[in-house]
Amino acid sequence: MADLSSLEELRDAVAAAPVVEEAPKREPVRDSLGRSYATGKRKDAVARVWVKPGNGKITVNGKEVETYFARPVLRMVIGQAFSVAGVAGEFDVMCTVKGGGLSGQAGAVKHGISQALSLYEPSLRPALKAAGFLTRDSRVVERKKYGKRKARRSFQFSKR
Repeated sequence: MADLSSLEELRDAVAAAPVVEEAPKREPVRDSLGRSYATGKRKDAVARVWVKPGNGKITVNGKEVETYFARPVLRMVIGQAFSVAGVAGEFDVMCTVKGGGLSGQAGAVKHGISQALSLYEPSLRPALKAAGFLTRDSRVVERKKYGKRKARRSFQFSKR
């Protein structure tokens, strides 16, 4: 920038600076049946999630969520996306999930629901993004290395 010796020159330089245009508004992404689809992932689990307006019914692999995820903690994890977005009980969810254990599957379903909600209603995106629900949790199990008992645990060297 040029040498600015007075306050007026600084104001003129700021006024002449190019104005950054706002990002275009996101459009809702819905299929012919009025649903939004997203894929959620966590550890080795992959969840395919469809979200549509309804009364809050969640179906996982053809079963009710209370049957599939018997532990209340896992159901709470899934419901976090709705509570953060403030739309609890307003959407029906149908999802299929494969791989991993129940905890990873619950995290994958939460990730998928969050992605699908942000596609269905773009105004929910800032709340979900601030809570960190749109980012895939990249932590996975570390692989075992040769010469080690586990990923990092060494064999016992000497008893005495």
